[in-house]
Amino acid sequence: MKTIVGLYDDITTARRVVEELANAGFERGNISLVANNSVTGATGTTGATGGDGEAMAEGAAGGALVGGALGGLGGLLLGLGALAIPGIGPVIAAGPIVAGLTGAGIGAAVGGLAGALVNWGVPEEEAEFYTEGVRRGGTLVAVKSDENMVNEALRIMNHYGPVDVRERSSTWRSEGWTGMSADTYADTTTTRATTTPMTTGTRTDTRHVENEAAIPIVEEELRVGKREVEKGGVRVHSYLEEKPVQESVELREENVYVERRPVDRAVDPATVDAFQERTYEVRERAEQVVADKQARVVEEVVVGKKVDTHTETVSDTIRRTRVDVEQMGNGGSDSDTRFRSHFDQTYGNRGYAFSRYQPAYTYGAGLAGETRFHGRDWNSIETDVRRDWESRNSGPWEEFKDAVRYGWENVKDAVRDMG
Repeated sequence: MKTIVGLYDDITTARRVVEELANAGFERGNISLVANNSVTGATGTTGATGGDGEAMAEGAAGGALVGGALGGLGGLLLGLGALAIPGIGPVIAAGPIVAGLTGAGIGAAVGGLAGALVNWGVPEEEAEFYTEGVRRGGTLVAVKSDENMVNEALRIMNHYGPVDVRERSSTWRSEGWTGMSADTYADTTTTRATTTPMTTGTRTDTRHVENEAAIPIVEEELRVGKREVEKGGVRVHSYLEEKPVQESVELREENVYVERRPVDRAVDPATVDAFQERTYEVRERAEQVVADKQARVVEEVVVGKKVDTHTETVSDTIRRTRVDVEQMGNGGSDSDTRFRSHFDQTYGNRGYAFSRYQPAYTYGAGLAGETRFHGRDWNSIETDVRRDWESRNSGPWEEFKDAVRYGWENVKDAVRDMG
């Protein structure tokens, strides 16, 4: 699971965030809230721990609920009550974060808010910012979320405008704030974490562990996306233009003419009545030009888009935290003795000193501490180990693999025997 944390300037906004998270399906047992008691309206809380101090803190929580500032949250959050936190003073807290703020059975804060946040994976510097924000009257809301619900949690919490703690801390520093004192981190583990998600589980061994520290393994992931940008285009204008044209046409025209011709012949009475009146009419005709214009489509300009796809390869480097575990002793440790004995049996006839193969034994021993190899045998991890070994340019794998394997199996078996 992952933990998302946000700081809000007023308790009313923080309450709305909690209500919307609950309505969105987040378990109330995974939602935490820490509010400065000075803004909830409660009175009577002191910095005392245990005994009467606890009773007074419970009374303060009741006062806050009656006052209405946190009214209704009792049904949404588990363990809502008042605490006294070193460096902050009285607060109202609820949810799984209470377990990191209180000691077993005494009902008083012994670890501090910053320490609880650091143990949840919040970087130490940001944990200081959140703690100072609560001390100055802010309200902290945190939710543990499965991977598939992380974006929904971020959407809800960002919707209500959480405080930018880095920007706000700049203002505090300009006012003279220099960070939290060392007392604030008393009795807390200060293991630094960045992007390691929160995980839950139970230990199955019975060993007594002291001063245990968790070292996060951080690995970058290359994420490649794409976005659409404008790269140009075509703008087409349509307009009219005129040009002179000429066409030739042949026209026909009739003209009447009258011509007198001198003749001398006798009149034929059978064909012509010489003295009858007559009228002859001849009409003239002519052709005229008739011009007309008709619009015709002679060409088309087609504008469209063609879509081409191509593949681009993105090359980059990603980083990963590597942890090497080196077995340390007084110069005559049992592991060192075993490594030398294995060297004598395996490589003694090659003419090399033990120092040539010691890094391989040490590297193999370190693999036993990497969680990705827990519960696996050599055959299932050899490919990954070889790739890692060769990326270090540590020498030919075939020459050193027996030493690496022996170092891994020797330490792995020794750890199992401790149970």
